[in-house]
Amino acid sequence: MVKTTKVLTSPAPDIIVKPIYEYDDEQKEKIQSLRDYAYSLHLPDGDPYAPWERRWLDKPDTLPRYLRAAKWKLDDAYKRIKGTIEWRREFQPELIQPDEVKIEAATGKIILTGFDVDGRPIIYMRPGRENTETSPRQLRHLVYILERAKDLMPPGQESLMILVDYKSTTLRTNPSISVARKVLTILQHHYVETLGRAVVVNLPTILSFFYKGIAPFLDPVTREKMRFNPDLFELVPRGQLDADFGGDYQYEFDHEAYWNQLIQYVSPSFPLHFRAGNALELKLIGRACGVAPDGTRVTIPAFPRGTQPSNIPALKDYSPR
Repeated sequence: MVKTTKVLTSPAPDIIVKPIYEYDDEQKEKIQSLRDYAYSLHLPDGDPYAPWERRWLDKPDTLPRYLRAAKWKLDDAYKRIKGTIEWRREFQPELIQPDEVKIEAATGKIILTGFDVDGRPIIYMRPGRENTETSPRQLRHLVYILERAKDLMPPGQESLMILVDYKSTTLRTNPSISVARKVLTILQHHYVETLGRAVVVNLPTILSFFYKGIAPFLDPVTREKMRFNPDLFELVPRGQLDADFGGDYQYEFDHEAYWNQLIQYVSPSFPLHFRAGNALELKLIGRACGVAPDGTRVTIPAFPRGTQPSNIPALKDYSPR
């Protein structure tokens, strides 16, 4: 087959997205209670980050994910979402500039492309392609990719798949246990219920100690989602699976082509508000990865009305100020 640099931004046509969550009346009441609590913590309108915080809270999956992670115990859900609100104010994932983290993508050590059999976006991680020294920018790049993966999720999908390929990985290129702990903290505490499946392939014996080292920091839910050397054809359609793993997707990594597609991708019917001087200009150009086509940041995209699943309580209207 002909090689391609095209990033796959939608699942195979015959894919049925799952799981789809439905909530009973009691659960809906708890979702509303968590919403009320989260809004009580909301930044004042004059804070520059306030609209972004509100946008995140208004997404239909945010509050239910925290309640599911808390096993529907409100006190635990309050604690969890408060912790993430504080983390997001400090980290500001929506405002990570593409150019800030672009160098981290230069070798394709983390690539977002394709979808699994349940419609989850796939993040390929290849530690053997490490190209930079340990720094906060590496974590910011990972968070940037997590945010873009959420942008690419089809309606109803709330989770993603991570495939870690240890081919050509050495002790030098493999992340340290301390870095892995920071990654796990971000995934388990601040992207709760977002990891749907984690697959590890080609793990050499010399690196088996690495997973023994991080095992104590894996919560039981994350551990249950991890699989080592599974049959990937059971998890990913052949046309969506990178040919490096036996699939029919003959993806050839090109840094510029990949990065440009990642920041410019749009899908139908998503209103965007772009900053033009001191004015906000509304453009209906599609649902974007939070990045304008020219690489500048989208300011305040309002969540499209009528798109949230019917089983989730209606969101309060919000207009950017």
